[in-house]
Amino acid sequence: MTERTERSEGREGMPGQNGMTAAVGTRDFLLPDLGEGLSEAEIVEWRVAVGDVVTVDQSVVEVETAKAVVDVPCPYAGRVVALHGAAGEVRPVGQPLITIAPLDDAPDPHATYREEERAGSGNVLIGYGTGHGGTGRRRRRPRLALTPGTGAPASAGPAAGTGSPAPAGPAPAVSPVPSGTAAPADRTAERAQPHGPSAPLVISPIVRRLAKEHGIDLASLRGTGPGGVIRRADLDAAAAAPAPAARLAAVPDVPAAHVGLAPAGDGDAVIPLTGIRKVIADKLSRSRREIPEVTIWVDVDATGLLETRAAINAATPDTPVSILALLARICLSGLRRYPQLNAHVDTEGQRIVQSAGVHLGIAAQTDRGLVVPVLRDAQRLTTRDLAAALAETTAAARAGTLPPARLTGGTFTLNNYGVFGVDGSTPIINHPEAALLGVGRIVDKPWVVDGQLAVRKVTQISLTFDHRVCDGGVAGGFLRHVADCVEQPALLVANV
Repeated sequence: MTERTERSEGREGMPGQNGMTAAVGTRDFLLPDLGEGLSEAEIVEWRVAVGDVVTVDQSVVEVETAKAVVDVPCPYAGRVVALHGAAGEVRPVGQPLITIAPLDDAPDPHATYREEERAGSGNVLIGYGTGHGGTGRRRRRPRLALTPGTGAPASAGPAAGTGSPAPAGPAPAVSPVPSGTAAPADRTAERAQPHGPSAPLVISPIVRRLAKEHGIDLASLRGTGPGGVIRRADLDAAAAAPAPAARLAAVPDVPAAHVGLAPAGDGDAVIPLTGIRKVIADKLSRSRREIPEVTIWVDVDATGLLETRAAINAATPDTPVSILALLARICLSGLRRYPQLNAHVDTEGQRIVQSAGVHLGIAAQTDRGLVVPVLRDAQRLTTRDLAAALAETTAAARAGTLPPARLTGGTFTLNNYGVFGVDGSTPIINHPEAALLGVGRIVDKPWVVDGQLAVRKVTQISLTFDHRVCDGGVAGGFLRHVADCVEQPALLVANV
């Protein structure tokens, strides 16, 4: 671990993110470098809470970078004394992420529980019980909940007799009770039933946020986590289920026009441009600003390609080969003949850099947006290896489990936009690459074969290229080579 990752000097008496005073010997784990060119990450969900004991290399937080969503392990063992940042907050690389204290120097866990209340995270530390809450009570924000039997929303504010409403701000407060003073009756009742219908057991702030976005009443869910904690998986299951009409009434401060996929009436849907979506927007905008791109295309008869794939898979059904794998093999053959397209322009150095290896990017649509995972040195793989690597990589990309390193460093991209049912496109080049091959849907069309009209499997392929790296002769030669190999796959044998 680098010297900057461990800070133990001069920390005595220094308040942490959660208001706690860090003891001597505590160590800050700094947000590490998560990949090429990444300078920050957004906190998605904390895996631990203040007061938890963690082990070396235990995953403590899920973060979203410009490339992917990843779990971050902590290199220290001890007790968590501070979490630096809440869900949705962006943390820069090299800044404190979590503070760990050795178990001998750890503060009182019950004090930690009270600090969690002051932090306003809503965390409930299972195992600490309610018998230590006599020094304070939590005042909750008013929320709307369905009143049983009526279907009407009811306010779940503070208990009667407190004499003051709950605060309107986002962070609950703790009202200290002088020593020797008896707790009011409403405070005792709150400790006795801390997780009643009006207070669902939720640890993760992101669960609350997603529940609000989807219009789900957390009090109606049964948690499957330890002690009945409502987890993100519970929320996802509820969101996938048909939404009852009464759900809209349970969402406070959200106009009806903002609930669902499309706004209704006069309401505008506001979608923050953050995370991967923001990086996609920035990268595509930069590509359009910097690259003088040209798109050329041609219709091709893919009947022979489909027949070749069927023959391969019939011979070895246990290791099937996809059309995308065959197209990747054809692209690799074309790049071997036309290496000018496997390049990028170094604008600062005023030079064109042709890559020695083909790092093949595959455009994949995911729930988090369009990503381009990379198969490094794809030219070294056999066609079956390509098929297996493509299947594994696209599945991991859609699941969000690819590390950031797998999403950078591409030199040429293959984009199968035909899966969306379209014939053609003029895609934007994945900056800083110099070219992108697109493939449309394969459909039955009338086609002239040996002077006779026939029904054939026809697709349209397009090449978008950076005109700075080559002229039309190279680009046209590459696209024609790809088209000829699609129509006559036997031509590939001469180039393998």
